[in-house]
Amino acid sequence: MRLTVALLMLAAWLLTGCAPPEEAANGRISLAVGGTEVAGSPGSENWQQFQAVVEASSEPFDLRMLIRGQLGSEEQLLSGLRRGRVQIASMSALAASALVPELTVLYAPFLFADEAEADYVLDNHLAEPLEALLAEQGLHVVQWHEIGFHHVYAREPLLSPADFRNRRFRVSNSIAAQVFAQSLGSDVISMGFADVVPALQTRMIDAGENAVPYYARTGIAEQAPHFVLTGHALGMNLVLANRDWWLAQPPDVRELLTAAFPDREAIRRQVRAANAAELEAAGDIGFRVHVPDEATLERWREVTMPAHELLLEQAGGRSRDIYAVALAGRDAWRAR
Repeated sequence: MRLTVALLMLAAWLLTGCAPPEEAANGRISLAVGGTEVAGSPGSENWQQFQAVVEASSEPFDLRMLIRGQLGSEEQLLSGLRRGRVQIASMSALAASALVPELTVLYAPFLFADEAEADYVLDNHLAEPLEALLAEQGLHVVQWHEIGFHHVYAREPLLSPADFRNRRFRVSNSIAAQVFAQSLGSDVISMGFADVVPALQTRMIDAGENAVPYYARTGIAEQAPHFVLTGHALGMNLVLANRDWWLAQPPDVRELLTAAFPDREAIRRQVRAANAAELEAAGDIGFRVHVPDEATLERWREVTMPAHELLLEQAGGRSRDIYAVALAGRDAWRAR
């Protein structure tokens, strides 16, 4: 009977991502890493590097890499991370905005004109205050991991903002995605990422938006082969650690784990090269890239500008303060 109970308890620990208590007593470092990475993506490759570094170290890690969605959705990952059932996890800033709504400011439509401007504002103005807000919620930022700007996709060639009026537009449960679709006059359909392809197949939705890695080779491109390069929002993932667990580790362990992941600039170069390659291979993959002219892009900016106020109103917290910091950083970049 005791053996059966012990085995059941051990299974429960493993299923919830926790280390058995005897591991901590034996001086082992339990490290469960969670994520929902697409195989072959830059994020997946970076986790492979992380794993190689950790396994080659002399530190007593009990490492479990669960980066293919084994622990559930990003919302479940976030919950597990806060409870200490997962020690490190990768998730979108939109998912983390459930705790820190100020992160949605990053996704305000057309907040940034281009990659260089976004880099400058994040590095010099936004990263520090956003990391402080995450720390207040018990999360430590190991690394910012860009995934590229978001663009829109559709089953038909919908190229201008007016084309999306009354169309069924898929959004995540994030405020930013919802107000963007609302500003287009679309019929907003909220659903999880795993449901997008079936919804396109059954014509439950007509369109949506996402970054290149989550469009090109996920099955979405086959069902919605028109990809319009609006570049309307900066897509960002965060590599987060449970802060209590992180601070409990010796400095050399924290240093090793930080260095095991590529730095921010290396990630940018990697992601942007990979995204460019995917767009170059659009014909082979089976989708068509549409590049709006400047007049059309200006119309996109005009139509979606009201989404900024809606986003700030719904996000609450210190979102207006963060937005002001972003605008000040943007002004500083443009004044250079």
